[in-house]
Amino acid sequence: MRIIYTIFVFIALAAFDNIIIGLFPPLFQTIAKDLNVGIDKMGIISAVTILVTALSSVYWGYLSGKIKRKKLIIIGTLIWVLSIFLTSISQSYLQLLLCQVGTGIGLGCIASIGFSVLTDSIPYKYRGLILSLWGMTQGLGGIIGSLMASLIAPASNWRTPFTIVGFIGFFLIILYLFVKEPARGGSDPELQSLIKKGKSYNYIIEPKQILAIIFKGSNLYLVLQAFFMNITTGSLIWLPTLYIFKIQQEGYDLNTAMIASGYLYALFQIGGMTSIYFGHLGDKFQSKNLKGRAHLTAAFVFLTMPLYILMFIVPMSNLSLPHDSNAFIILVSLIKQMVMNPWIALLFVLSFFASAAQSANTPNWLALITEVNLPEHRGTAFSVANLSNSLGRTLGNVGVGIVLGIVSIRTHEPNSYIITLSLLQIFLIPSALCYLKMASHNVKDIQNVKKELKHRAGKN
Repeated sequence: MRIIYTIFVFIALAAFDNIIIGLFPPLFQTIAKDLNVGIDKMGIISAVTILVTALSSVYWGYLSGKIKRKKLIIIGTLIWVLSIFLTSISQSYLQLLLCQVGTGIGLGCIASIGFSVLTDSIPYKYRGLILSLWGMTQGLGGIIGSLMASLIAPASNWRTPFTIVGFIGFFLIILYLFVKEPARGGSDPELQSLIKKGKSYNYIIEPKQILAIIFKGSNLYLVLQAFFMNITTGSLIWLPTLYIFKIQQEGYDLNTAMIASGYLYALFQIGGMTSIYFGHLGDKFQSKNLKGRAHLTAAFVFLTMPLYILMFIVPMSNLSLPHDSNAFIILVSLIKQMVMNPWIALLFVLSFFASAAQSANTPNWLALITEVNLPEHRGTAFSVANLSNSLGRTLGNVGVGIVLGIVSIRTHEPNSYIITLSLLQIFLIPSALCYLKMASHNVKDIQNVKKELKHRAGKN
C-alpha cells in the first residue's frame, strides 16, 4: 500500500508544474492590461518559467543521485509555493518576472526527482503504463490550469487562481511526510535478488560520469527528439488565444470568449487520456523487440502534424453561445454544439485524434530514458533531456510571437494565428526521425544496462 500511495502522490504532484504554466495563457490579456504592458511580454514570462524550471531541474536531478529525495522534494515544493503566493500580489512586470523565476526554481524538483522516485517504485512490466499516468497528469494539469484561469479570473481577478494553487501546494507538503522513499533501482528485475536479501544498491552518480550520460547514443537522440517535439508543443500554449479570436470573430465579447476558450482547450485535449493505452501498447511492443517502443512512437508523432493543422484551419462557424458570461450555461452550450453543429463536431473529432496521437510520445519517451540508463543516472539523464524539452517549449512559445509578428503584416487574427501555429508543426518531422535513428541504439544501451545491473547484483 505504501508503494501505491507514493505513486499516487507523485502522479498528483506531476500536474502542478503544468497547472502553473497553464494558468497564464488565458490570462495574458488581463494581466497585461492590469500591469500596463504589451501582451507579447506575457509570452516572455511563460517562457522564462519553463526555461528556469528546466535549468534548475538539472541540478535537482544531480542531487537526487546523491541525497535523500524526500527531503529535496519538500524543499523544492516550499520554494515554488512561496513564489506562487508572491506572484499573486505582484504589482509590476518586474516583480511578476522575478516571482516566476523563483517558481521555476522550485518546480524544477518536481520533474526530475518525481521521475526518479517513480521509476524506482514502478514494477518493471508496468513501467510504460504507470509513466503514461504520470505524463497524462501533466497534460491534465495544463487543462486544469487553463480552466481555473478561464472560470475563476472573470468572477474575481487574475490573482485568485495563483493564491488557490499556493494553498494546494501547502497541502501537498503534508502528503510528502507519509511517502516512503523507494530503494534506488528497486523496480529493476536484475536487482530483485539483491533487494530480497535486504541489501542496498549503493551506487551513486559521480560528476565525471555526466558527459558520458549525455553523449550515450540513446540519450543523445532522446534529447534531440524532446527539443524538436517541444518546439511544436510549446507553441500550443497559444491555442486558448486562437480560440478567443475565433469566438470573438463570431460576435462574442472577451469575457464570454475567455470562458468558452478555457472549456474548449480542456475538451479538445480529451484525446490525451489515451496515453494510458499507448503506454501499455509501448510495453507490449518493447517486450517483443527492443526497437518496438521507438518505432511505435515515431509513427504517431508523424501522424500528429496533419491532424493539428486541419484542426487549426476548421472555422467555428455558426457558434451559438449565451451572452451573459454564465460559465455553466456556456459549458452546456458548447457540449450541445459538439453534437448539433457540424463545424464544432469536426473540430472535436480532429482535436481528439491529434491529442491522442501526441499522447503516445510522453509515456514511451519516459520509459525509454528509464530503460537505457542505470538507476543512479536516471534523475540526471531525465533532467538534461527535460532541459532540452523545455528549451524547445520556450523556443516554441517565443517563436509564436516572432512568427506571428511577420505573418501579421499580411493578415489579421485569427488567420495570423492559424498560419503561425501550422508553420511550427513542421518540427514534428525531425522529432519522429530521431525515434527512428535512436531505435538501434536502444537495443545496445538497454542490453548494457541489464548486463551491468546483473553484474553488480552478483558482485554484492
